[in-house]
This record gives sequence, structure tokens and C-alpha cells, in this order.
Amino acid sequence: MRTYEQDTKTLELPWPFTGRDEELELVRTSSAAGRHGIVVTGPAGHGKTRLITEAVRGTEHTLVTGTPEAQALPFAAFAHLLPEPVSLHRAVRVLSGVRLLVVDDAHLLDEASAALVHQLAVHGRTRLVVSAVDGVPAPGAVSRLWTGELLPRLPLEPLPCEDVARLLAAAGLEPLTVRRLHRVCRGDLRLLRDVVAALGTTGRLIPVPGTQERAWRGALPVTAAVKERLAPVLGRSLPGERDILERLAFAEPLPLPLPLEDVDPAVLERLERDGLIQADDRGGAVTLAHPLHGAALRATAGRLRARRLTGAPRDHGPALEAERRVLLRAIERFDVRPVPTPVGEWLVAEGAVLPAGYATVRARFARLRGQVRDAAAWAREGLRGAPGDQGCRAELRSAEGESGQSGEDDVYARYDAVRLGDAEGAARRLPAGSVFARHADALARKDAEGLDRAAEALEERGFLLFAAEARAQAVRVHRDPRAARVSRTRAVALARRCQGARTPALAGLVLGELTARQRQIVTLAAAGLSNREIAERLTLSVRTVGNHLYSAYSRLGTGDRGALPVLCASA
Repeated sequence: MRTYEQDTKTLELPWPFTGRDEELELVRTSSAAGRHGIVVTGPAGHGKTRLITEAVRGTEHTLVTGTPEAQALPFAAFAHLLPEPVSLHRAVRVLSGVRLLVVDDAHLLDEASAALVHQLAVHGRTRLVVSAVDGVPAPGAVSRLWTGELLPRLPLEPLPCEDVARLLAAAGLEPLTVRRLHRVCRGDLRLLRDVVAALGTTGRLIPVPGTQERAWRGALPVTAAVKERLAPVLGRSLPGERDILERLAFAEPLPLPLPLEDVDPAVLERLERDGLIQADDRGGAVTLAHPLHGAALRATAGRLRARRLTGAPRDHGPALEAERRVLLRAIERFDVRPVPTPVGEWLVAEGAVLPAGYATVRARFARLRGQVRDAAAWAREGLRGAPGDQGCRAELRSAEGESGQSGEDDVYARYDAVRLGDAEGAARRLPAGSVFARHADALARKDAEGLDRAAEALEERGFLLFAAEARAQAVRVHRDPRAARVSRTRAVALARRCQGARTPALAGLVLGELTARQRQIVTLAAAGLSNREIAERLTLSVRTVGNHLYSAYSRLGTGDRGALPVLCASA
């Protein structure tokens, strides 16, 4: 079951509420009896309203909303709740009987409404859940809610890419497209929805051969929302500013000093000060600060201007080879933490054909990180230009099988035995002192704490799937039930970041984090029973069954009833 609230600021069907489990629990508990409430802040479009909507769903609450049109009218946000005329003192008394007050877009409140919210927080009889946008002017009474420590503040971070992938699951997008959307939209879910809808209506999503997925290649659709986010760039009117931004859009990153004779350093400094460009940590190169700006500027440039800014066709071969060597060195050092690879990502976005050797290494690197769907996508990119390439074919088989290696370095092949639970003698055949050898040794000794430590080291080096497997192995040898629950929780959290990977070591984990009633209902749903049939069998209300399934979906990281048989089978 998916639950939605029809609200102009919440995501529309069929987008489920995804991720934010910890944040959801914080907001729910903050508005419970005995608590004063919470303030949720973050950039526009990051899902503050949707989070609060989910947190207060099913509870008795009163909603007020700040609007820019009414900022000059005293108590405008509370007009539907207060008599007229009314003083601040009287307004506090009238609202003191409200048990839970939700204040959306508090940064847009008129001064009188802001003062009223502040006084309600001071008196403490009304629980408050408040949302406000970061980085914009707000009434002093609103900002003092958290700076004065009247209410705790929850800064809302952007959804991580794995949660965006779950959000977009119904759209059937291939993983490289999901990553591109995540990078361009940077957590702005309203922008994300707008761009995905435009891609669908303009026919820019193309089928991926051999799959049921679709890919986005080519220019960004310039929607009204994109133009709105592009305003800080389009509004630059001082000499040289727009020119520099457009040059970067077609050629970033550019080394410093820029290889352009007519660039005024003062212009660069001004753009950096205003947050539109950024230099790397060593000050050696400059890029646009927001990926959306580059994509939008390229999409809005006319053909002639684009041709002039692009210049002669560039040979990307040396840059791709440099990226390939960086990735290979990381694999050889047993360290697959993310490294910058902008050229390959740029070429994929443009729909260019990648060299098979580069695509093979990209696929291997992604697979070792546990990003099995990314790995398959990179392998397919290589096979587009070289259908018979054995390296790409081997990586595709490994990624789709999610177990077994493609025969690259026999260290990883030997480590496979450890992942499958057979550690006898494996530690001696792995590089001494390596994280793989430590994992093998802990498994051979049935050392639960050692397995947890190995998992931490694997995760630190980017081996997320291997870390999840080590945590899962620790669960089975922990004698302390509480320690086993901690290992299980961490294993599930890591496995969720691995794009649905199912390996022998992870079998049985997924349903283990549900309550007994949730497991019972999920098992029946996986067998094909409807909510009503489950309710009749268990003597529950249909609504109770739906609520249990909704909570279970949140924990399982899926909103798809069709995925339940697979999850239950793996358990």
C-alpha cells in the first residue's frame, strides 16, 4: 500500500515517500506528547513538506502556511483560526488549545504570525512542527526558534542516490541516468519530478537493448523549473560574467590560470564569491558550482554559439585513459572509494560510444563497490561499440549474477571463498595484512567482533557489498543478541546501498529487521493475498494491514508489492 496526501507541494502519484526513515522518526517523536516540537530546514524542494506530511499523517493537527503574497498582512497565516481584530496576547490564548500546530514555509510568515509562533514555542503548551527554507531571509522570530534553542533543528540533507533510485523505480530508468538526474538536481525533488516528466513527454528516454530500462542521453530539457533554477546565472549582467560561465559549461574543468587571454581575474573572483564557480582544493582547476548550470547553459546555447564554444572536436582518448589508470590503481590498492571521472560520465550523457577497455574497468570498479546495476550499465555501454568484447561480457555476467568474479585479479577470486563462508586456509592465500585477509581470519575463528571490524574497514575502503556480507556473517556468530541486532541493522543498511544485490551471505537478512506481525503480513502479501484477504485471515482491519505493509515497505526499501516474493525467497 502507498499512502499519499494530495497537496500541491507534495510529490504526485506515483512517487512514494522514500528514505528519510531516521528523519521521519525524529519528527514523529518530536511532536509526541511531552515534546515541544521541531524545526525542519533545508533548501527549497528537498522534501520538507512531504516529510512533515508523512510524520503527522493520521494525527489531529492544525496547519498554517506562510505565503509571499500575504507577508504584509498581520496574522495572515492564521486568518482562518483567529477572530478579527486580535492582539498577539489574545491570539496566543485562542491557539493554546491546539495540541499540534504545523507551520509550513515559516520563512514566509508575516511578522505578526512569526511572533505568534515564537510565543507559542515559549509557552510550550502547543507542540510545533515548523518548516523553513535555508539561505533566504526569515523573520527574526522564526530564526530564533532554533538559534534561541526553543526547538531542536533538523537540517534536511539531499536524498542519497540510492533513495533517488528507489523513488524513480517505477519510471524504469537505467542506473547511469538515475545518477545523472541525482547529480543535476542535487536533492531538489520538485526539479527532479519536473525534469523526469519532461524527459518522458519529449521522447528523450530511449530503450536500453536487452533490458526493460530507458536511458537519458543528450541535452537537458529546459523546463520552467530549470529556467527558475538558472536565474542566478542568466541574471549576471556585468561584463565578462556570462561569457565565462558559458565557456566553462562547454569545457569544464579548466586549469588555472585559465588558458583564455581575455579573462579578467576580478570576474572569476566575483563569480566564486557569489557561489557560481569553484576552484578545487589545490586551486588547480575551476568548474561551475552547480551541475545543473552547465547542463542548462549547454542546452540553451544556440547551435552557432555552441559550435564556437566547443571549438574543434576534442580527442577524449588520453583523458579516458588517464581515468582508466586511476581506477585500475585504486582496484589494485584494494581501495574503491569514489574518484572523479568526469570525462566518462560526460561522454555517456552525450550518448558517445565508450572504448570497451575503459567500460570494462568502470564496470569492475562499480561492481566491487557493490553497485551491481551501475556495473551492468557500464558493461553495456562498452558493448555498444564492441559487441564481442570479452571483458565487458564477463563484467556484465558477473554484475547480473551478483556473485562470482570476472577473472580480473585472482586476489578477488580467492576472496570469493570468504564471501561464500569458506575461510579455511583462505587467509594464507590472500595478501598478508590486507582487509580481505583480516576478514578471512575473523570468519575462520568465528570472531564476531573481528568480523564487525573487518566490515568497518571494508566499508571505509568503498567495498559496500563485501562489508554488508561481513556484517551478515557476524550476525550468525554473535552470542549477544543485542550485538547481533546491531550487526544485522548495519548489514541491511549497507545492502540497501548495493542496488538490490542478492548474495548467499545476505540471505535471510531482509525480513529479519521487521516485527513479527510485519513479517507475517509481508509473507502473506508475497503469496499473493490482497489486503482484505490478509485482514480476514489474521482478524485485523484492512487499514491495520495497510499500515503494517507501509511500515514494512519503508524498512525493506521498496514500495513495490511485486518485489515481495523475491525478498521473502532470499530470507
